[in-house]
Amino acid sequence: MEPNWALAKKRAALENRARIVHAIRAFFIERDFLEVETPHRLPGNAPELHIDAVASGDGFLHTSPELCMKRLLAAGYPRLFQICRCWRKGERGARHLPEYTMLEWYRAGCDYQSLMVDCEELLARLCPEGRVGAIDLSPPWERLTVADAFSRHGSLPLDEALARDRFDEIVALEIEPRLGSTRPTFLTEYPAALAALARRKPENPSVAERFELYIDGIELANAFSELTDPAEQRQRFEKEEAERRRAGKLPYPVPEKFLAELATMPPSAGIALGVDRLVMLLTGATAIDEVVAFTPEEL
Repeated sequence: MEPNWALAKKRAALENRARIVHAIRAFFIERDFLEVETPHRLPGNAPELHIDAVASGDGFLHTSPELCMKRLLAAGYPRLFQICRCWRKGERGARHLPEYTMLEWYRAGCDYQSLMVDCEELLARLCPEGRVGAIDLSPPWERLTVADAFSRHGSLPLDEALARDRFDEIVALEIEPRLGSTRPTFLTEYPAALAALARRKPENPSVAERFELYIDGIELANAFSELTDPAEQRQRFEKEEAERRRAGKLPYPVPEKFLAELATMPPSAGIALGVDRLVMLLTGATAIDEVVAFTPEEL
């Protein structure tokens, strides 16, 4: 019987992936981060209109480990990281899988600016030659506000795009492909309406202390200075859950234990980085299928 040649030919990619994951783990351990494992099945996730969790028994598979990791921050753990599997229903494409690997790390006593430096230093560790193809990784990387990105690349100004509910469309089709083409770009200062779990910027509360990292047009990471006000976070959850229900989506229970502990969380920042996409970039793969052992269609 012949071996599975489609699987066998992935060996070099999977060996590279293993080396990258080992280097990521070493990077954080050397910086006194505690590696943690949190449950993959939860009563519910943080509600987000455009992200659907996979039901599992009487709960859901997590779309991110953030709620549990923030509870650890609130309990006094100052530096945390986790490399884990996450699930999002219906996500499939050249850069998307319904089951994927996420790297998340959280730091107490800092804000999202510190996480930008973390990203620069992590990529320097993974790419000591200072380049990924044509991308120059020399720090500091570009910092570009969402408003400036719309002015530079969008067919509508930011305020009009929000009013006409075209923000996501313009970002995906007009802005993202132009970001990080010669060096990585941090897209910063998201409108407060899109703050998610990020705090508002104290000197400009119309925007949130949130960024997304783009390299060669690929969104690689999403980061926040964390919101620690449980009342405001509850209001955001309720608003997002109401929008989900209007869209006919499965309801999530309110994460009461997370909200109860949020007030004791110190000023912190956290980031989620897609490991599969990172491996794509570092190995020159053109599709996410090339850097995972099995795609859903191969099971």
